[in-house]
Amino acid sequence: MTLEHPTGGQPGGQPRVRGNDWPSLGPPPLGGWRPTLSVTVVVPAHQAAATLPLTLASLAVQTYPEDLLEVVVVDDASSPPVSLPELRPARTRLVPTTGSWGRGHACHVGALAAEGEVLHWLDADMVLHRDQVEAQLRWHHVLDHAVVLGTKTFVDAADGLPDPAEVARLVAEGRPADLFPGRWTAPHEWVEDYLASTEQLTRNPTKSYLVHTGACASVGRALYLRAGGLDDELKLGEDVELGYRLAQRGAVFVPDRDACSWHLGRSTLMQRQETVNRYNRPFVTDRMPDLRHWRAKRRSYTVPWVQAVVEADGHPFAEARASVEGALTGSVADVEVLVVGPWSRLTGERRSPLTDPDGDLRLLRAEFRGEPRVRFVEDVPDTAFPATFRLRLPTGWAPGPDSLRRLALEMTRRDLGLVSLLLPDGCVARLERTSAVNRALTLLRVPERPARGPTTGGTGPESVDDLVDQVSGSWWFEGAEEGFVRPAAPQAPPAGEQAGGTAPAAPARPRPGRPGRGAARRADLQEEPTGPPGAAEVAGPATREPPRRRRGWRRGRDGA
Repeated sequence: MTLEHPTGGQPGGQPRVRGNDWPSLGPPPLGGWRPTLSVTVVVPAHQAAATLPLTLASLAVQTYPEDLLEVVVVDDASSPPVSLPELRPARTRLVPTTGSWGRGHACHVGALAAEGEVLHWLDADMVLHRDQVEAQLRWHHVLDHAVVLGTKTFVDAADGLPDPAEVARLVAEGRPADLFPGRWTAPHEWVEDYLASTEQLTRNPTKSYLVHTGACASVGRALYLRAGGLDDELKLGEDVELGYRLAQRGAVFVPDRDACSWHLGRSTLMQRQETVNRYNRPFVTDRMPDLRHWRAKRRSYTVPWVQAVVEADGHPFAEARASVEGALTGSVADVEVLVVGPWSRLTGERRSPLTDPDGDLRLLRAEFRGEPRVRFVEDVPDTAFPATFRLRLPTGWAPGPDSLRRLALEMTRRDLGLVSLLLPDGCVARLERTSAVNRALTLLRVPERPARGPTTGGTGPESVDDLVDQVSGSWWFEGAEEGFVRPAAPQAPPAGEQAGGTAPAAPARPRPGRPGRGAARRADLQEEPTGPPGAAEVAGPATREPPRRRRGWRRGRDGA
């Protein structure tokens, strides 16, 4: 039986994958279905005259339909320039790089030139098995936010390379192993170790992006563009950094053992591991806030771990200031605060400074204008992308000194997408995981737009919160037991006080909540080490026993 199109690929029929439970997708068997999606294979090439013909020869005999397969070879300033061999796929184009250099830049140039609905990255020193592209693409037909990770084996190329015609013949016959008889071979060891430690990425799902190696991965072009594309400032580690942003856009990472290829020679990491890790660390740490063991405490970075949102309009200056201060002064330093208000309304015409109806807004802007972690905005995007978490903080409330860190780490431990904190006055604070909210928005087909908050959406009865609970899970806690406090209101100035006199007393610093069961159960919670590719520096899932459960209730499948 040949499937025209897997059910999951029908409009509105996207599967709802919980965590990274990719085995639940059930793709069609190789050779037993009929593809409909077009794919562009992007091959960056720099000084690859000896190996590029072998890569193109293996692409020329793929089982994926020829009319759906395009190849874009990007010449990354080779000298002499790249030329295309005769043995290649029918729809192969050569594109030069412009403006920058490096693999990440070349791949992005290829992506922008691509016509395919799916992008498949390859290096110019790889030889594919004949059904490698088909194996990758079947998952994209089932799930439009899948990122597929192929399997590659390193082979010693020192004893010479086969002829391109021989490559095409043996690959077409299903005998790629006969290309390199008796030679040294090795798997991608750190990837294999990580896959084994996470049960093929089904455990510790929020860190699945760590094995996103671009040389044999594929992604929907629309998802790639939503994630912002490859960062051409990165000359190494660009694939894992893109993997992080794809994860924040809600991607499901699929390791496919049938999508096989050879890599001709050892990788740069194999040859110079310590040097590569030393070089990568500052660049990826600045962009990937999940790397808690690499990020220094009391430092800010380009991409924050937590983005807090505080509404200013209609709230007293003292209350808004207390909320912003509380978010900024806790143990999480890599945080940014979006202060929401009608800032364009604050024009410079003559006014009475002491009776200005917008006086509190002006005071708040003046209070934090020199704080680089504070941004004054009028609209808030649907999610905190690329930050990992967003805190929606009711104005007047503030987290305790360690509340954010402990809650975020527990969400990581339990793979939660949403934690809601019921405050004593009935208000609710929320800590949202960006990846879970973005996956929910993808399932609802909600177009990205400025919005106050993704609590509802779509055309059906489900809300974004309902879908977050389905794909990741959500919990309710008591905010006071998690350290959230409402600082005391500022004292009014004495009667008759004149401008320039003694300033009103500042609001009291937020006090930690009483140490109830919630605080006690997390007393030993430490930050879990994770890291980008780099041998032992990539950590597996936590092995400690989970902390004692505190009072709270879960939505959705685990109870009301």
